[in-house]
Amino acid sequence: MACEKEIKAIEEKQEEKIEIEEVSEMERTQAGVLVMRKVPEFEMDAYDAKTGKYVKVSSEDYKGKWLVVCFYPADFTFVCPTEIAAMNAKYDELQSMGVEVLAVSTDTKFSHKRFAETEPLLKDLKLTIGADPTGEVSRKFGVLIEEEGLALRGRFLVNPDGVVVAEEVQGPSVGRNVNEFIRQIQAWQHVYKTGEVCPANWRPSKKTLPVNKEVEKMTGRVGDYVTVEELLS
Repeated sequence: MACEKEIKAIEEKQEEKIEIEEVSEMERTQAGVLVMRKVPEFEMDAYDAKTGKYVKVSSEDYKGKWLVVCFYPADFTFVCPTEIAAMNAKYDELQSMGVEVLAVSTDTKFSHKRFAETEPLLKDLKLTIGADPTGEVSRKFGVLIEEEGLALRGRFLVNPDGVVVAEEVQGPSVGRNVNEFIRQIQAWQHVYKTGEVCPANWRPSKKTLPVNKEVEKMTGRVGDYVTVEELLS
């Protein structure tokens, strides 16, 4: 009888351990997603390519604004300058949309300056690049590769309420699409302004879904409002 009790106790402990591990895994997974959460607070040195000066930047600087925080692995690499150059090429368009852009890597501000001055793709760079050599900011955003001290390709869109509404995280080998990201920003700005929602592939002038006005009528009948052909056009 004693053995049976001991075995049962061990089994109960094992079940409890499994349950705790499952909960911990769930919490860890949820903690790794920033969408619909407040943007982490941060402060760091940066290189302002527009002025050629070193500056301090913080989350406070961007309160009440649309903000893109764009992490990349490292200066003086290969895919990274192509992404920065692509974002820089769209900088004026993003500014006209009321969007601020902050690039970030774990390099120092001195490395950022040298990188901007020597890489041909970064000629006429206007972006501000945050320096996160301790990895503190990258860690807060959940993109730090701890064993390497480098950031993944993480791109976060923050609305004027300070809430992260979109994030995209990729490994180092593939660059991101800035045109698609601008489309997403346009969609999120429309949603923020109107309360409507945007279907797949939405672009300005395309149909939205007025769930804020006709939610009952639309339930289960989205196809009455938009067709697959319209979505793909």
